[in-house]
Amino acid sequence: MRWVSRSLPIVALVTAWGLSACGPSGHGGPPQGIPEVAVVTIQPQRTVLTAELPGRTLPYEVSDVRPQVNGILKKRLFTEGSLVQAGQPLYQIDETLYQAAYGSARAQLANAKAALTTAQLKADRYVSLREKQSISQQDFDDAQAALQQARANVEQQEANVETARIKLGYTRITAPITGKIGRSYLTEGALVEENQNQALATIQTLDPIYVDLNQSTSELLALRRAVVPGPQSAEATAAVTLVLDDGSPYPLEGTLQFREVAVDATTATVTLRAQFPNPDGVLLPGMFVRARIIEGVEPNALLVPQRGVTRDDKGNAIALIVDADGVVRRRMLTVSQTVDTNWLVKSGIDPGDRVIVEGLQYARAGEKANAVAFHAPDESSAATAVKP
Repeated sequence: MRWVSRSLPIVALVTAWGLSACGPSGHGGPPQGIPEVAVVTIQPQRTVLTAELPGRTLPYEVSDVRPQVNGILKKRLFTEGSLVQAGQPLYQIDETLYQAAYGSARAQLANAKAALTTAQLKADRYVSLREKQSISQQDFDDAQAALQQARANVEQQEANVETARIKLGYTRITAPITGKIGRSYLTEGALVEENQNQALATIQTLDPIYVDLNQSTSELLALRRAVVPGPQSAEATAAVTLVLDDGSPYPLEGTLQFREVAVDATTATVTLRAQFPNPDGVLLPGMFVRARIIEGVEPNALLVPQRGVTRDDKGNAIALIVDADGVVRRRMLTVSQTVDTNWLVKSGIDPGDRVIVEGLQYARAGEKANAVAFHAPDESSAATAVKP
């Protein structure tokens, strides 16, 4: 009993210290009195509005190489995966039959020209004989008709020679465009047919290269509402930048070529096409990329840090400000899009308003708050502080 009586004052002292540590309310929390909050003063500023869109790369030109005559492939004349120039020979088809057909057409043309010479001489003689009444009108007319037939025959044979020459030329298949050629789908000795479905190879022009982007109609409308109409609303350049699938930036800048005038009914998106230089072949067809496009300029944008904006149960954007009397006020915001780490606010905030970005948990609408200017933490010193 004596030991217990001596321990009682110690227990009481520990209990009293614990209650004082918990504060007047009996639990941990902010100190009593006017809370201190960090604020950012909102001022209008010129802001470039951009859209970051997903897309896929496409070749600038693509051509499937197909035969235009029938025959056996004698030889492949290119290296798979190499760069080929327009007009460069790619395949040789057995030309024996086409060479013979070309020779036969030329012989028939020579025969037709000889017949034309005979018909011409005969018609010339009949002209003088007809003047002397030495032949009948019928004989004269027959000679003129024979001359016209001979001329027509020569023209027909000349066309046959040209056709045979073209088909003979088709036995050597050439590149229709300049670009990288892929693998050959058929080998030497294969039988090919005129305009067959199976391509012999595919050529793609990759410098420059296209990037097709998809933009939702809702985002497009939001951006157009955000841009103030007028001559200064559009950026002078239509520059586009790329971020590759691994997160690295593409070093070269592209240009926006066009935007589709119709919306895809199945996806509710609009297609945009940009063109990029690709001298080193970094971009390949089918790659997934993200593009940042300048949509316009808002000359007097009001930007509120995202950390100072919350949402209510209905999803409405809300911010707390400190007015000139030091009283916290609740503002309902209308936001259109994000700009870096800020919200672009269309209504609910006025220039000069002080938006609370730190200490939101202590601020209460209608109550006093001590506003101090917010200073962003130094990332370099923060990074140094966490080093082991």
